Amino acid sequence: MRLSDWALVALTLLPASGVAGVKEDLEQGYDHFYNLEYPEAIAAFEKAAADDPTSPLAQNGIAQSVLYREMFRNGALESELIDGTNSFLRRPKLEPSQDTETRFFAAINKSLELSQRELDKNPRDTMALHARAVAFAFRCNWNFLVRKAWRDSLRDATASRKLEDQVLAINPKDPDAPLGRGVHEYIIGGLPWTWRTLGFLVGFHGDKAKGLATVEQVAKNGTINKPDAEIMLCAFYRRDRNSKKALPLLADLVRRYPRNFLLRFEQAKMYADIGDGKNALAKIDEIEQLKQSNAPGYVRVPAVKIYFERATVQFWYNFPRESMDNFKKVVAAPEDLDLNAGVLSYMRIGQILDMQNQHQQAIEFYRKAISFAPEAEAAQESRHYISSPYRRS
Repeated sequence: MRLSDWALVALTLLPASGVAGVKEDLEQGYDHFYNLEYPEAIAAFEKAAADDPTSPLAQNGIAQSVLYREMFRNGALESELIDGTNSFLRRPKLEPSQDTETRFFAAINKSLELSQRELDKNPRDTMALHARAVAFAFRCNWNFLVRKAWRDSLRDATASRKLEDQVLAINPKDPDAPLGRGVHEYIIGGLPWTWRTLGFLVGFHGDKAKGLATVEQVAKNGTINKPDAEIMLCAFYRRDRNSKKALPLLADLVRRYPRNFLLRFEQAKMYADIGDGKNALAKIDEIEQLKQSNAPGYVRVPAVKIYFERATVQFWYNFPRESMDNFKKVVAAPEDLDLNAGVLSYMRIGQILDMQNQHQQAIEFYRKAISFAPEAEAAQESRHYISSPYRRS
């Protein structure tokens, strides 16, 4: 998924294990979650919480689904956000409603309370340690995406990592526990030096290569965290310009979660990245066909998203007329646009006009990009093109 700008998967750990009495509800919740069905996921996790009020896993599921529903609504679940032209430190923050924020923190605080209660009875309870680590990881994402509180975010990530380290100390052969450390290693190791100093303050330097290798091991050998590791690797590989390695992982994820249309869009992006425009467009055509045939999960795919993804591939593969036509279809329905698609569509139209030496007309669309999402990086880029017309290198 566009797990990218660090918004998304940034420092997230997704627990998928169940416990006696609520396992079925938890499994249903995660099936809905991975298939982008967030209202259904929340309902399943709330049922699990009602059936077992002592379960921190159910509370984590509620918090996770509330957070990702908001990210999905804002177009923050796709890997394009971590490509080299987008800084994860400059992505516009999410702006959830007060009710959403209250619901998220109620679940997080309850999970922390319940897991601590179990640890007070047994400090070596690995399920409670893991549940607590996950709660801190979700709060880390909230601090990052909503509050833009970098230090608080890193502090929670550190707390999460240390708890997973305790799980590994108790059970060194746990195939899932290393995920938190691997993600943290990769992310801290990839931060600019001024931000990495925050990692040094807590005695953790970060190592991208080591972190990537760790996540790869969880993707290969993990059980409950295997899909999460695969999703993260797809984002990491794309950020590192190694998209070809993501394709088999995406194929496995599509098989596991056939109603998750973002995974198929990711396949198109990865093919485009490796220079295979034909297969990239074919994947988008496949999504359109699934939507037209009312395939489960695909009725929800907004037509503007199909236009946007097709236009993006056409833009980079030098089909300016076709790309312009599709981007114009996108901006014709602004009420259906997420911030990312909207601001990029206006900017791309301006760039195509610049390539056609129509700079005055291009300025109009650059200004629309700026107005649509003033804080987005594409808006900042558009400001530059007003005075200096876009030229493709």
